[in-house]
Amino acid sequence: ASTLTTVLQSPLSAPFTLLDVFLVVHLLLATTGADSLVSKAAVRIFSVSLPSRPVVVGNMAAQCSLSTLFPIQSQLDFALDEAATQQEKENLVLQYLKKLDERDDLKIPDFQPGLEWLNTEGPLFFNKELAGKVVLLDFFTYCCINCIHILPDLHQLEKKHSVKDGLVVVGVHSAKFPNEKVLDNICSAVLRYDICHPVVNDSEAYLWHELEVSCWPTLVLLGPRGNLLLSLVGEGHRDRLMLFTDCALRYYGEQGLLKSHTVGIKLYKDSLPPSTLSFPGKVAIDNSSQTLAIADTGHHRILVVSTSGQLLHVVGGPESGKRDGDLSEASFNSPQGVAIKGDTIYVADTENHLIRKIDLLEGRVSTLAGVGAQGTDKEGGAMGPQQPISSPWDVTLGTAGGVEDNVLWIAMAGTHQIWALFLADGKLPKGSESKAGTCMRWAGSGNEENRNNAYPHKASFAQPSGLALAPEESWNCLYVADSESSTIRTLALKDGAVKLLVGGERDPLNLFAFGDVDGKGVDAKLQHPLGVAWAPEQSLLYVADSYNQKIKVVDPKTKQCSTLAGTGETGNTLGPDFNKSSFNEPGGVCVGNGGKLLYVADTNNHQVKVLDLASKTVSLFPISMYCTDSVPTKLSGPAKAPTLPKSAARKVMPPVAVSAGQTLIISLSLSLPEGTKLTEEAPSSWALTAEGNEWLLDNQVITGDILDLSKPLSISTKLPTVMKESNGNASLSLSVWVYYCMEAGNACMMKAASFAQPLQISATPGEKEVTVVLAHAF
Repeated sequence: ASTLTTVLQSPLSAPFTLLDVFLVVHLLLATTGADSLVSKAAVRIFSVSLPSRPVVVGNMAAQCSLSTLFPIQSQLDFALDEAATQQEKENLVLQYLKKLDERDDLKIPDFQPGLEWLNTEGPLFFNKELAGKVVLLDFFTYCCINCIHILPDLHQLEKKHSVKDGLVVVGVHSAKFPNEKVLDNICSAVLRYDICHPVVNDSEAYLWHELEVSCWPTLVLLGPRGNLLLSLVGEGHRDRLMLFTDCALRYYGEQGLLKSHTVGIKLYKDSLPPSTLSFPGKVAIDNSSQTLAIADTGHHRILVVSTSGQLLHVVGGPESGKRDGDLSEASFNSPQGVAIKGDTIYVADTENHLIRKIDLLEGRVSTLAGVGAQGTDKEGGAMGPQQPISSPWDVTLGTAGGVEDNVLWIAMAGTHQIWALFLADGKLPKGSESKAGTCMRWAGSGNEENRNNAYPHKASFAQPSGLALAPEESWNCLYVADSESSTIRTLALKDGAVKLLVGGERDPLNLFAFGDVDGKGVDAKLQHPLGVAWAPEQSLLYVADSYNQKIKVVDPKTKQCSTLAGTGETGNTLGPDFNKSSFNEPGGVCVGNGGKLLYVADTNNHQVKVLDLASKTVSLFPISMYCTDSVPTKLSGPAKAPTLPKSAARKVMPPVAVSAGQTLIISLSLSLPEGTKLTEEAPSSWALTAEGNEWLLDNQVITGDILDLSKPLSISTKLPTVMKESNGNASLSLSVWVYYCMEAGNACMMKAASFAQPLQISATPGEKEVTVVLAHAF
């Protein structure tokens, strides 16, 4: 830090440029948990973009970038490190804020007009909607694991201080990959990570360049005049972030400069209909039992489904949590990787930083590794429940110096490593004996790099996100989808040597060698691949090339990488051929039926798709849990239906007499305008709720898909056997969201309708069933 301060405070004649500063910052950030832009391409970019543009404030030109702030803030940082008490720290920050207020050269440029905004009713500007607010800018890109790691800090901050209190958090999305510049993809990330503050798509990184930001994530705290107060780079700064924000709100509140007005928050997630799956991250298969395990990531649960689509178990969800116990009580937080063998499922419980085990025979969930909070240890070696880990993204079973499947390999995205969790006694290649339960690093230095090496601890990965085991003698390796380097790597089971298979480039520091090019080895280019699957019968590796919206196939013998399916454009079409099918950031893939079928977790389309490798056709994998002509399955735990659009038709039906314990059947006929048809790819759906009388549905929201309007939908629910007092006002609401297109294909639309069904509850037992007939024409 002292070196950096010296550089920044040097006179103009000193042989330092802002590019030199950037390189120094990169070296310092090696331990701060930040994604840096150091690469050949990045250096070229920043040698042009780093010089800041002067902005006139009053009568003086102000270089309002982070380089102006660094020398001032560094003095405070040193003082805070020496402070012994919280009161001393608060006094130091308040003195610092007073000093900054004496300067008029720290006001930053405003957001450009015309940018795309999410979670707001319209654009926000520092001199209008954000005036009189303390604003925290979060410069992020949604693929970045470090950016994901600080979201809990932001959630905690927003819970503590509201917009009315004077704090507004704004996510400034500054993309790394071209795919991340697309608004729809950012929308999906906002939903997936439950981001509830305003987000702006600064696709050309205008504000990033103006402020000379160099790493993801970077937090920038602003005062009520849009003036720079603080910058924090990387993750792990929760205490300092809380201290600064608390003090800034206190200081400007006492100055009378804070305003309590709202800024027009409108959450994107409130406008969406329910769906069977929500951002499924991974899918795994046990071919012996013909059973699939699906990580229904957005619903925080694991689905166990037969290959015919019959739902067998729902574990967890719909809300996040980290509870062990019975299947009906257990909870997860955005689980990703799954591995299934017989009646046991291993789960990478990503945002809980845990490895979990689902025992279907015993009907219980237990924790095998992790402490429930993000760890920073890059060595490991403790027993699983005492070993902190960081954002496990995928898991697969393997064998290491012991009985078959005695180890669980883990793609530890948070520390950029591959770890091992011993399920029985064993031994890593060229390692010492390890007892059952030991959790430790196998490969990866912990530096975020694309570095291959014969020694596993000297190799480096960049956010490994997918694993596939090829134990056959000819291959004898673990394939790794290394997402941030856009490569597929091999990790030898014999000695731990790490080698490149396809993608990337030879410079280990260049994490920007991505693209969409079929070819051999390093000549092939991928874009943020998240999943891999091995087909032993054909000796082929399948790759979910996520940001290229494709499924690719690699012949490891020749290192030839070719496109198998996908147009390269974001979409949700089923063909008829592989090259006419489209995906939306597919994150997981597994091989079934002896290498004849490929199951794909099409994450942002909220679907699992099946690729028939013989007929070269793509179909949706049917999951019968929300079948509309049978009793629907209730989600485990309370849920909330999405908000209906203002244009939705609303009908209040005549009251119907019901009795305790009766089954209420709602028969709903829907008809579309002439010349239109239901959109097969869109998630038309319904939801049955009992707002104000949640006990009627056991505190659940019952949902289902609408697949066919040629016959009435039949929705049934069993009323409680013991009725509560309701003063005759009990009511159910059935809402529908229907997507349909003109048959000519030139326009598509979504319409919604809601039916309020009052209930007259009788204490006298009635018939076993009572039927209500509803109809609506759009």
